[in-house]
Amino acid sequence: MEKIQFVKDIHPGDEVHTLFLIASVSAGTARNGPFVRLELKDASGSLEATIWSPQSRDYTDIPPGCTAEVSGRCGIFRDRPQLTVDKLCLLSEEETAACDLSLFLPTSSRPPGEMLEELEKLCQRETAQSPWESFLLSVLGDAEIRGKLPAAPAAKSIHHAYAGGLLEHTLSVACLALRLADHYPELDRPLLLAAAVCHDLGKLWELTSGVRNDYSDEGRLIGHIFLGLERLDPFLRASRLAPEEVRHFKHLILSHHGEHQYGSPQLPQSAEAFSLHYADNIDAKMAQCRNLFSAFDDAAGGWSAWQPSLGRPLYRPARTREIREENSTASVPEAAEELVADPVAPEPRTAVLPEENAAPAEMQGNRGDVEPSLNVAECRRATREEQCSLLSKG
Repeated sequence: MEKIQFVKDIHPGDEVHTLFLIASVSAGTARNGPFVRLELKDASGSLEATIWSPQSRDYTDIPPGCTAEVSGRCGIFRDRPQLTVDKLCLLSEEETAACDLSLFLPTSSRPPGEMLEELEKLCQRETAQSPWESFLLSVLGDAEIRGKLPAAPAAKSIHHAYAGGLLEHTLSVACLALRLADHYPELDRPLLLAAAVCHDLGKLWELTSGVRNDYSDEGRLIGHIFLGLERLDPFLRASRLAPEEVRHFKHLILSHHGEHQYGSPQLPQSAEAFSLHYADNIDAKMAQCRNLFSAFDDAAGGWSAWQPSLGRPLYRPARTREIREENSTASVPEAAEELVADPVAPEPRTAVLPEENAAPAEMQGNRGDVEPSLNVAECRRATREEQCSLLSKG
C-alpha cells in the first residue's frame, strides 16, 4: 500500500485509509470498556487515534515504532482532531524496510546517499596518498557505520534532529573546517578534516534512529564523545598514523564541545581544536536559526518563541531589499549613445578673442569641416595651445 494521505491534510469528517508510523501506544479504560490510544505520525505531523472497545481487544500488543496500515474516521475530541480506528494492520519488517522513511519522519533535504558520496570524495581529494585517507575511508566504509549513518539524527531535538541530520551536519562541519584551513594555512588540514568527519560519530550509538529518536542506555551512561573514540580505536590502531597525530586527533574529538559546562571532557588546546569547536558550534547555531524561522516569509521579520537551549528568543530581521537596476537589458539610451560617439567632455565657454587671435581657418567651422585625420580632442587641444601662445605674446 502507498501512503496517500498525510496528517496535515486530514480534517474532522474525513475518512482515512493510509500508512502511519506508530509513535506511542497506551491503554486505558472507559465506561464502555478498554481502549488503546495511539500517536500516529508521518513527515507532516502527528495525529491522536483511539481504538475503542470491543475492537481494542484485538490490539493488545502493538509495539511503538512500527508501521501500520490504518483505517478510520477523523473526529474532534477536546477541540483536537482524533482518529477513531476501525482497522489496523501492522506491516512486516520487510514491508517496513521497503517504505520510504522520508514519508514518515522529518528528513534531510538532501538524499543520504548523495551526502555520503560527497563526504567520501572530499576525504579522497583532501587526504590523497596519506595515512589519513586510508583511515577515513575505512571508517566510512565500515558496514555498521555505513548502515547507521543514512537515518541517524545529529541530536534529539536541538539541531539536525531528523533522519540524515548527522550526515548533513558532518558534511557541513567538514566543509567549514576546510574553509578555515584555506584562511589559516598554518592549520593541519588533513587532521582537522579527519576530526570534523569523526567528531560526532558516537551519536550513531548515543541516539536511537527512527520514530523514537531518543537516547540509548549507553548514550545516557557514556555519551557520544567517548562512544565515538571507543568505536574509532580499532581503526586508529590499524592506521599508519604517527602516535603524535593520533594523540592530537583524539584531543580534537574530546574538546570539540569547547567548554566543560557543555559536556566537553577537555578544553581546546590547539589551533585545530579551536577551529573544530567553532565550526561545529556555528553549524549547530545556524541550523537552529534555520529551523526557527522556516515558517517565516523571506521578506518578513519577527521574534521566535523562547528557546531554552539558547536561553533567549531569536530575532529575524526583515531581509535587506535587493536593489535591481531597471531596464538592465534595455538598449543604450540616446544620451549614452551620444557619450559613446563623443567621449570628450565639453570645454568651458571662453570669451571671444579679438579677430587677430582667432584660431587658424582649418579649425573653424562645423565639426564636419575638420580634416578626417584630426579628431575632436586634437582640435580642441590645438585651439587651447594657440590661444595660450597668442595671449603670452600680448
